[in-house]
Amino acid sequence: MIRHLLALLLLPLAAACATAPAAAPRAAFASDRIGVAVRGEGPDVVLIPGLSSSPAVWESTIAALPGYRYHVVHVAGFAGRPAGANASGPVVAPVAEEIARYIAEAGLERPALVGHSLGGSLAMMVAARHPELVSRLMVVDMAPFLGTLFGGPAATAESIRPVAAQLRTAIASSAGDARRVQIEQTIAGMVATESMRPQAVADSVASDPVVSGQAMYDIISTDLRPELPRIRVPLTVLWVHPPGAPVGEEQMGAFYRASFAATPQARIVHIPDSRHFIMWDAPEAFRRELAAFLSAR
Repeated sequence: MIRHLLALLLLPLAAACATAPAAAPRAAFASDRIGVAVRGEGPDVVLIPGLSSSPAVWESTIAALPGYRYHVVHVAGFAGRPAGANASGPVVAPVAEEIARYIAEAGLERPALVGHSLGGSLAMMVAARHPELVSRLMVVDMAPFLGTLFGGPAATAESIRPVAAQLRTAIASSAGDARRVQIEQTIAGMVATESMRPQAVADSVASDPVVSGQAMYDIISTDLRPELPRIRVPLTVLWVHPPGAPVGEEQMGAFYRASFAATPQARIVHIPDSRHFIMWDAPEAFRRELAAFLSAR
């Protein structure tokens, strides 16, 4: 009798469960400023490449460090991706907002952010302006304000804009063989590993010069130092002292420490024997630092 009564009581509940509509699938993320490719399974990590770079800069890193779900950003206008909304107006701040929107809409639970060069600026913006979205942050060879490198220690975002505007015009107007030669010379100074240079050159040549020029203007004329106190998550900053740098190694280290003084939790790590693309020039050191960064509690 009791069994029969329980069956009668549970029958409506079972029927309701059977006929309840399934949860609607999450809509695919769409953006006219970035694309995102997902690789692997595990804790979420957002990888952001630098100026005029493609997701390919992270390929060897992803292969060497499995066990994570990597969300690899491709900025529109870089490395063959159509410029979309980045074709006019500011690039960097709007792209940072799109990365934040992706994290929220994709349902990522406070992923780690790793950004190289310009990607480091984007990662800092997301972490400072949307601190609730991020669990930890790695900045690969990028400072929060590049203006001091162009205008000296007294430079401000306002004072450096004429210099930034000149660079924007020079990049945006470059074309043809002269543009390729300039890119090859620039990459030779940024990548010590000769076998990796063709990838970086191809990415830059395939980038929209107007988008690249505007992005360069944005990062030179944006001072993120006042925003750094909002970043309270674990922070690792990797830096290099390339050959021909205008200052010595000690001065470069002091520059980075001073730049991130507002984030006392920051680990400021010098990677020797490397140029700007640390993941290519010092892969073992980079992967060791990244593995420790991702696994730290």
